[in-house]
Amino acid sequence: MGLDIRLPIGLLFSVVGALLGGYGALSNKAIYQRSLNLNINLAWGAVLLVFGVTMLVLGYRGSKVGLPGGAPSPGSAMDPSTGDKPDAGSRR
Repeated sequence: MGLDIRLPIGLLFSVVGALLGGYGALSNKAIYQRSLNLNINLAWGAVLLVFGVTMLVLGYRGSKVGLPGGAPSPGSAMDPSTGDKPDAGSRR
């Protein structure tokens, strides 16, 4: 499969975090008096943005890291010496 699930999740959280953080940074400070002057939108926007960027970086790194020579991934049922599936009767 070509799409790593971390990429769309990272994009989603990054966009939502940037929007929420931007709203918290640019909104009227008077609305935060009810919450003890804690700008919760800015704080959670930063948390979501950091999580989203982390997922994007991990997803990007995971899609670029490949096994050399087209070798099968670990745990696959292919014989690494020949690239074929092992016979049912062969035991190692």
